[in-house]
Amino acid sequence: MAPILPIFPVVLSGGSGTRLWPLSRKNFPKPFVPLIDNKSLLQLTLERVSPFNTPVTCVISEEHRFLTTDILERVGKIGTLILEPIGRNTAPAMALAALKAHSDGQGNALLLFCPVDHHIPDTQSFIQTVYKALPYAKMDLLVTFGITPTFPSASYGYMQQGPSLDKASWHVDHFIEKPDSETARKLLLSGSVFWNTGIFLATPSTLLKALQTHAPDILHACEKAMSAAHYEVLLNTYACIRPEASAFKKCPSESIDYAVMEHASNVCVVPFNGQWSDVGSWNAIADMTPPSEAGNRLVGHAMSYSSENTYIHAPHRPVAALGTQDLIIVDTQDAVLVAHKDKIEHVKDVVAHLIENHCPQALTHRRVPRPWGWYDSIDLGERFQVKRIVVKQGATLSLQKHTHRSEHWIVVKGTAEVTRGTEVFLLSENESTYIPVDVIHRLRNFGTVDLEMIEVQSGSYLGEDDIIRFEDFYGRVLKAKA
Repeated sequence: MAPILPIFPVVLSGGSGTRLWPLSRKNFPKPFVPLIDNKSLLQLTLERVSPFNTPVTCVISEEHRFLTTDILERVGKIGTLILEPIGRNTAPAMALAALKAHSDGQGNALLLFCPVDHHIPDTQSFIQTVYKALPYAKMDLLVTFGITPTFPSASYGYMQQGPSLDKASWHVDHFIEKPDSETARKLLLSGSVFWNTGIFLATPSTLLKALQTHAPDILHACEKAMSAAHYEVLLNTYACIRPEASAFKKCPSESIDYAVMEHASNVCVVPFNGQWSDVGSWNAIADMTPPSEAGNRLVGHAMSYSSENTYIHAPHRPVAALGTQDLIIVDTQDAVLVAHKDKIEHVKDVVAHLIENHCPQALTHRRVPRPWGWYDSIDLGERFQVKRIVVKQGATLSLQKHTHRSEHWIVVKGTAEVTRGTEVFLLSENESTYIPVDVIHRLRNFGTVDLEMIEVQSGSYLGEDDIIRFEDFYGRVLKAKA
């Protein structure tokens, strides 16, 4: 029996996820939100590809690198982060990963490109299907995975079957963009189409040849960006690659389907018969929650009375629906969405309106992730702000100062090492200190538990850009956000 060749996962974690607002926002988008069994889609994707026992490559936004490394550490994965300076859709993202593999002398390796916005609970079936597709990828085919439609969805793209390769796979005759409802019904009745999962298996050489033929502008821009890329090791654990920003920004923003797959003649589809869902809307999220007899789906502290077909996401506080029907209700600490389920796709228009009106809830949560932990803005008023700060075990904030605000720190859990000017001292639970304006300071947690603090800021300006950094373990510039 021939040995099974190794498969190297490439996780594509781009996109802003505006259709899942208010839970998904720019600074904490869909891949990182704990949506299913208190796990994020990125974590579920990494767990799904873990059986391959090979290093993983994550193509992500520069601003989400520390969110990604946190999850990689949680699942025990090692690998490479390709940090996009700006989002350019899936074709450039896949090109970057293929160019990296090719430059490492792995032009004939097998790359499995996995977008994170999928829910595939049957990992074993998924792995078996990928291995079934392996021979086709070695034949210089671009392999995609299709789902046999179970209803006339207007939310998914479709693939039309072409001539069969064998009983288990087909050439793809053509791709079909998300259809209207009537076209979707006709496609379902034809019995010769698949839903397009957007998961691909190919060698770097095969993909790069296809890009050269069908999207040379994308390939050339990515080649320039990677030839001048900056390489470093992040936190002594993960290799980080930063494509050169100016070259990458000139790259067209196109999906791999539009740029390559719709034009290439060497695309084949292998059916996946396990459970699959594209987690692209609140209706899709709702469908993952078991319904009551009245069709209500309740998460967290949700309650419904005399209601039907209502979904309520309430992780923080009681949310009650009385006499409602066909609603989606999503509660967060600083924003609430109430929508008819037939109008939920328009939530991205709501986000656009909020951005236009400079509403911070469009882009940021009250709880803000940082490489050292996170903070939660508990209260904000004229000349003051109160934050709850959590510093991870072994983490250190930058050595910094503020020119417009002073800070009061109160430790509620753990032990803090505080640098204040020339002083270095410890603060234990129920102890506090004061950091005056213009005094250099630093906070470190060298304990075995997370450090929790309350910070009270006061001053004439409380913006996050009032920071001058002198030392930082996370490679951030001297003057930037906290």
